[in-house]
Amino acid sequence: MHPYIPHLLSDIAAAHQDESSEDFYVDDISEDQAFEKHIEEVERYIKGGEPPHTFGYYCGLQTINFPPPEQLESDDLQKVCDAFKQMMETWNLSIDFPDNLPLPMAYSLTVDTLNAKTDIPKLGMRVFDFCSGYAPDCELESYCPCLKFWNEDEEDLSFDMDKDARENRAENNDYLDKDELPF
Repeated sequence: MHPYIPHLLSDIAAAHQDESSEDFYVDDISEDQAFEKHIEEVERYIKGGEPPHTFGYYCGLQTINFPPPEQLESDDLQKVCDAFKQMMETWNLSIDFPDNLPLPMAYSLTVDTLNAKTDIPKLGMRVFDFCSGYAPDCELESYCPCLKFWNEDEEDLSFDMDKDARENRAENNDYLDKDELPF
C-alpha cells in the first residue's frame, strides 16, 4: 500500500455528509420558502442552468490531494474508488461506469467529480455517468457504451422513414375522403 493511502482514505471518510447536517438543506426558513427554493432549483435544472458550486465545494476535498493513477497500485486505486463512492452516496450522489472501464481511468474520472458543478439533491440520487450520448466526444472514449451505435454503417440501419411513410400513406389512402386532409 502506498504510504499516502491511509491519509487519503481518512480524508475521504471525513468528507461524508453528516446526518446531523440537515441545516445544509434548511436554513431558518419557512416551509413555503423551502418549497420556493426547491422550485427554483428545479426550474434552473430544466432550463439547463449551471449549479453554483462544485462537488468539492460541498465535501471539502480537492483533486490536488489525489495522486495520479500511475503512482498507485491497482489495490490502492480500488480502495480509493470504493471509499469515494461510499462518501458520494452520503451526498445523494452516485457514479456509474461501464464494466470494461480500466481502473486507472475510473479513478481519474471519480476524482474529477470534485470539479463538477452539481446540486446536492435532498431526495433521490444524482448519477454521474459521463456519457452525453454523443460518442465522438465522450469522456469514456473507446469504452463508451454508445460507441457501438455510432459505429454502425448507415446501410445497416433498417429504418427508412421515407419508405415507411410512403407505404403508410398508400395503406391508409382508401380510408380518406379525397377532399379531406390526412390529419
